Amino acid sequence: MTTTPWWRGAVIYQVYPRSLMDANNDGIGDIPGIISKLDYISSLGVDAIWVSPFFKSPMKDFGYDISDYRDIDPIFGTLADFDELIAKAHGRGIKIIIDQVLSHTSDQHAWFTASRESRDNPHSDWYVWADPLPDGNPPNNWLAIFGGSAWEWEPRRCQYYLHNFLKSQPDLNYHCPQVREQILQEVEFWLKRGVDGLRLDAINFCFHDKELRSNPVKPEEERKGRGFSLDNPYAFQKHIYDNTRPENLEFLESLRALMDRYPGTVTLGEISADDSLKTMAEYTTGNSRLHMAYSFELLVEKLSGTYIRDTVETLEENLSEGWPCWAIGNHDVRRFMSRWGGKHQSPQLAKTLNALLLSLRGSVCSYQGEELGLTEAEILQHELQDPYGITFWPRFKGRDGCRTPMPWNHSDTYAGFSQVKGWLPIPASHKEQAVNLQDGDNASILNAYRQFMQWRKQQPALRFGDIEFIADAETYLAFIRHYGDEKFLCAFNFSADAQTISLGADYLLEAVDGHGCQSVSAQGNSISVPAYGTLISRLR
Repeated sequence: MTTTPWWRGAVIYQVYPRSLMDANNDGIGDIPGIISKLDYISSLGVDAIWVSPFFKSPMKDFGYDISDYRDIDPIFGTLADFDELIAKAHGRGIKIIIDQVLSHTSDQHAWFTASRESRDNPHSDWYVWADPLPDGNPPNNWLAIFGGSAWEWEPRRCQYYLHNFLKSQPDLNYHCPQVREQILQEVEFWLKRGVDGLRLDAINFCFHDKELRSNPVKPEEERKGRGFSLDNPYAFQKHIYDNTRPENLEFLESLRALMDRYPGTVTLGEISADDSLKTMAEYTTGNSRLHMAYSFELLVEKLSGTYIRDTVETLEENLSEGWPCWAIGNHDVRRFMSRWGGKHQSPQLAKTLNALLLSLRGSVCSYQGEELGLTEAEILQHELQDPYGITFWPRFKGRDGCRTPMPWNHSDTYAGFSQVKGWLPIPASHKEQAVNLQDGDNASILNAYRQFMQWRKQQPALRFGDIEFIADAETYLAFIRHYGDEKFLCAFNFSADAQTISLGADYLLEAVDGHGCQSVSAQGNSISVPAYGTLISRLR
């Protein structure tokens, strides 16, 4: 265990900096705000903070459109503020992971403003440019995730440029060696400042098919995926030429070689592909690519124990040396209590879902507010900020509802987030779940999270051990975590009624104290789990 990397079995707390805490009272959260909440984050018992983008940006996609990789956007603070964040987090034993958006930049980045001017300048080949078809149409049928063609006409060059996301987010040309070399230098800038890891946004989108072949049609029964339902034509194609290209593996190995020069650092890749589980395994194989892959497979609309089992087992079968990282919520999807909680959204279910996530084999990303059991905020059309939601309203309302500011104090007008109106509204229901209310309630979701985290830190079986599923249904899930001689039975009930779960064999259970969940001493081939409950017992 002494040689186990810190990130294996780690819990990574995702901070969306616009919405954690506003220190300068302009309605937008910032880096000094994160610093002011480090004691709170430390109290959760997490190992690291993943900070979503804070780089200089026109904010067309709220920081995922970077105009300068080496500077902090003024709305978030300064480089000195960031250095202070690293120092003070490290002083509390907390690692810092930053978002790196390497597949594309803002159209206001100096590289792009130079590239679009002509076909023969030093940056002319740094982005993906293509001539029109004879009839003037784009070179192929590739689509942008945020709607419409992935190609935008640029009159200065009389060519189209590729953008897999917004048209203000042109894709870098990774077939150009200078681009690959420069991107590694941008990454190293932050490694030299002391960051402990990189969360790699859309990392499977770096390379495109050099021949620009059109994607084939995806059969209607296969049109599914994170946010890509029938109201988004992106789901109509098999995305085999516009992302997840084989050339990407060589770049990942170059990136890993750089990371290896900074011992203790980690890469966490965001994977959103036609077969994400297969890609996760491929991107983490051996000891020369990504350390971990970040999966969207559990960010689904319907809660099902059978689905969770199938997903985790499928990944386990494909992984060799790779290590998974699981999440059930983030800044891109509806909050899990609204997706999975039903109409009544029991606080006990929030405790159980957090315990489930923290009991899976792998590392964990826990999104700010999940420790409070926050639900999705209802955002009116005129309040929308997210370009994705603005485009697809009303069928898809965008991602603003999971990005609203954190509620710190229920009695403050703006919930203790700021002294002025925030960039997004804070619903009254969130004030009822504010930190100050839950902090003093021993039975709260927040304190259940803290208690489970404290216990989990002492259990190698939950942090590093193998996983063996023994029972599943739509409404429950049971598995065994084991490491050395230590074994735990973990069972989770997602329904409003107590359930008896058949284990398929006789087990001898020993009660365990300290994790805040039900625990029993018993012998037999079934267990009873209360409504929305969690049962964890040691196996003998």
